[in-house]
Amino acid sequence: MEDVNKATEYDQDVKNRLKRVEGQVRGVLKMMDEGKECKDVVTQLSAARSAMDRSLAYIVAKNLETCIRDAEDQGHNADDVIGEAIQMLVKSR
Repeated sequence: MEDVNKATEYDQDVKNRLKRVEGQVRGVLKMMDEGKECKDVVTQLSAARSAMDRSLAYIVAKNLETCIRDAEDQGHNADDVIGEAIQMLVKSR
């Protein structure tokens, strides 16, 4: 059975998503340095967290899709792979 933790190739879309998150975090640090209001900093941090959560879900979904296809190609049941992916998402929260 395939393992959800196996090495994965990451496409440019997911890398771009994370670069946007990186930019958001840098923006938050700049806001802090500039003494921006707490409400504005928290709003931007929340946006960065949401973007990170979406990136995480995207990565797990793409990896799960690959693992399910591999399991099916090898004649295995994909239930274990799906369970591992769900656990990864649950632990991330």
